[in-house]
Amino acid sequence: MQFISDDLQQRWWALEAQLVERFGKKPDLEAILFLIGLQETGFIQEKISKEQKQDLMHVAVCTVLAQSGYYVVEGKDADGWPHFRQLKELPVMALPDQENFIKDHVLLYFQQSKLPEE
Repeated sequence: MQFISDDLQQRWWALEAQLVERFGKKPDLEAILFLIGLQETGFIQEKISKEQKQDLMHVAVCTVLAQSGYYVVEGKDADGWPHFRQLKELPVMALPDQENFIKDHVLLYFQQSKLPEE
């Protein structure tokens, strides 16, 4: 098993600290992906179903991986949700490495965009 690099871990902790400051609690990777999905879609609804939450997280994963050319936005549907096309295969990795791969892309996303407002 490959361990998270010190640099990645330090940058991840810094992002978590910023999000704790903003929202008052420490989010896990799923919560951060959910937040990115909300930010990317502008989706606001009082009650969000499990399916909608999964859809928002899917948008987030595609969005952060689009930075490295894995996905491209093909357009938006009538509700304003982005639709993606996969451009290249994702590397095959063990689960911990997949998580670090996503974390690295999430960090890149936040370097290039502002933290969301409350």
